[in-house]
Amino acid sequence: MKFHGKHPVPVTPSSKVSLVPSEGEDMDGFHVRNTYAELEASGVKGDGYEEGVERTRARIGTSRTSQLQAEAALGDGLEKKRDLDPKEIQVLKSVDRYGFFSITSHDRLILLNASPLLKKISPTPAGHPSLSPNATTVSALPPASVPPKEASRIGKWTRMLVPQKREQGGNVDSWRIRTSKESKLRERTYKGIPDRWRRAAWDLMMSRISGFTPRTFDILGMEYREGLDKPSTYDIQIDLDVPRTISGHIMFRTRYGAGQRSLFHVLHSFSLRCSTCGYVQGMGPIAATLLCYFEPERAYASLVALHDTYNLHDVFNPGFPGMLEAIYVQERIMETIMPAVYEACRRHMISTTSYATKWYITLFANSVPFQTQLRLWDAFLLEGYDLFVAVAVAIVWVYRDHITAASANFETILSLLSSFFVPESEDALMSWIEMTLGDKKLRANMSKWRQDWKELVASGKEGTALL
Repeated sequence: MKFHGKHPVPVTPSSKVSLVPSEGEDMDGFHVRNTYAELEASGVKGDGYEEGVERTRARIGTSRTSQLQAEAALGDGLEKKRDLDPKEIQVLKSVDRYGFFSITSHDRLILLNASPLLKKISPTPAGHPSLSPNATTVSALPPASVPPKEASRIGKWTRMLVPQKREQGGNVDSWRIRTSKESKLRERTYKGIPDRWRRAAWDLMMSRISGFTPRTFDILGMEYREGLDKPSTYDIQIDLDVPRTISGHIMFRTRYGAGQRSLFHVLHSFSLRCSTCGYVQGMGPIAATLLCYFEPERAYASLVALHDTYNLHDVFNPGFPGMLEAIYVQERIMETIMPAVYEACRRHMISTTSYATKWYITLFANSVPFQTQLRLWDAFLLEGYDLFVAVAVAIVWVYRDHITAASANFETILSLLSSFFVPESEDALMSWIEMTLGDKKLRANMSKWRQDWKELVASGKEGTALL
C-alpha cells in the first residue's frame, strides 16, 4: 500500500510498478516514475475533460490548499461507473471523429494545391519568374469528415481480411489477407484504409514487414511491462514532453490522465530498448498516434517493429544518420527532376535539414492534418521509409514555382517549407505518391543514392554532400 497525503492508493496487479528507487537512480527521475505509478493505480478525476493538476514539473506545494487540490484530483475508482456529467458531455460533443477538439491552432496553414499533383513527376523547368513566392493561406483546418466511399471500403476490407488467431475470449488477435484479395492490398491502402479497420491493417502490415508473430508480440508485451519497474535516464525529459504531445486530443488532454500515463510508460520502456537511440522527442508523436489505435503493450511492440525494420533505428540514432540519408536522396531527386528548385535552394542557402528535419523524425505527425497523417502512415507501413521521401518531394513539387520565383528569398522559401500543409485533395496527394513510388526507374535510383550516401559516410565526405 502506498500513501499519498492521508489517502492510501492501492497498487493493483495490472499497474504494478516499482515504487522503490533503484540503486543509483536519480531522485528527480524517481519522483517522475513514482508519480506515474501512483496515478496509474488511482487514476485521476475528470480524465479527458479536466486539465488535471501538475505534479512533476511543479511539485505539490506545502500549503494546505495545494495539498487539498492535489488530493481532490485523485481518482476514486468510480470514474468509469458513474453517468457522464453535463461538462463532460459538452466536451465530448466538441471533438472530431478522431478525438481532436474542434479548435486547434497552428502557426501557419497553407494549401497544398492539387493541380500540380495531377502531373506525373518528370524533369521540369522553373516557373515564370513573375509568379508569387507566397502560397495560398488557409484560415482554419477543414473538419475531419467521413470519406464519401468509407462505407463501401469497409465492406471491401471486411471481405479482404480474415482472422488468423483469436485470444482466449474470442477476440481476434491477428489477421491475414484472403489469398484471392492479395493483389488488392496496395491499391486499397493508397485509397485509404477505413478507420475502423486501421488497427487490424496496421498490425498486419507491420507483422508482414517485421516478421513478428503473435508470440513475438506477447514477448514484447512482457518486455514493456517489465520495463516499468526499471529506471530510465530519460524519464525527466519524457515527462516534460508528454503534456505537449498532440495535446489537442481528448485522450491526451488531462495531465496524468490515462492517455498521458500510457504515453509516458510506452516511451519509458522504449527508451530502455536501444542503448544508442534511447529517447528523442520525435518518438512522442509517433507513440501517441499508435496509442490512438493500440493498447500500450501493442503500441510498444509496434514502436519496436518500426525501430527494427522500418529504418527508425537509424533515424533516431545520435546524429540522425537515417534522416540525413533520406535528405540526401530527396536532394538527388530534386536535383534530377527539379534542377531550378535545387539551384534556388543552393543560391538562397536553404539547407534541407532546416525545414525537413521535423518531417522525417516525426513521420509528418506535426506537418499535416491528422487525417492526412493517417493516410500517409497507411502507405508507409506498406511501403517502408521511402514513403516519406516521396512525401517530401511531393511538397517541394507542389511549391516549385513559388520557390523559383524571382522575388523569392531565404525568408519566403524557409517560411513556405516550414508551414503546416493542408492538402486540397488527399486523394490527389496519395495518388501522386503511389505513382511516384511505383516508378521502377526512380525506385532503383533511390536505392543507388542510398548506397552512394553510405559510401560518402564511410569516406568521411558526407559533411559537404548536402545543401
